[in-house]
Amino acid sequence: MNELVDFFIEIGKLKKMKRRGWVINQIRNPESIGDHIFRTTIMAWILGQKKGGLKIERILKMALVHDLCEIYAGDTTPYDSILPKDKKELKNLMQTWPRFSDSKKKELALEKHKKEWQALVKLTSKLEPKLRQEIINLWLDYEEGLTKEGRFLHQADRSENLLQALEYWKKYKKPPVKPWWLWAKEFFSDPLLVEFMDLLDKKFHSKQTKV
Repeated sequence: MNELVDFFIEIGKLKKMKRRGWVINQIRNPESIGDHIFRTTIMAWILGQKKGGLKIERILKMALVHDLCEIYAGDTTPYDSILPKDKKELKNLMQTWPRFSDSKKKELALEKHKKEWQALVKLTSKLEPKLRQEIINLWLDYEEGLTKEGRFLHQADRSENLLQALEYWKKYKKPPVKPWWLWAKEFFSDPLLVEFMDLLDKKFHSKQTKV
């Protein structure tokens, strides 16, 4: 049981770790990684049931573990490799969505995957083998889309991200949401989550948010 107590203490740190994307955008009192995991899990459960044909228990477990690696790996954003030091330049950068060559995107993705993999191995190293392997397998499924549940959760996770961005925009008028819509149009392919995105568009007044 000692190893479980230590594990629970470690993952509790996520309740206080702020999501980096919102920190970069200078959001006051931004959500924590734990906050994000909580609503992602609820959304994945309910939207997964609505979609049908999915193993909901697997989705829920996957949602709960998908960001545990960030305890040691940290939270990263597409902007991290190009962040300017000048505040004015940073503000201008936030108005766009980063565009990289295919080779650069692959390089960044591999670096992120390696860092997070090493963090997850460290985090789970003292757990009993069966539990450790289950967590690792669930994380790999989310990362690589090995099952329909993994592919669905990957997009449901980003749906929560989009919703949070729109909520902050409504409250603070930041982050700029045009980049988020550009990204969303390219990212979402699951029909149910495309419908969800369209509903968010209407809910948050698309004519205003896309300026």
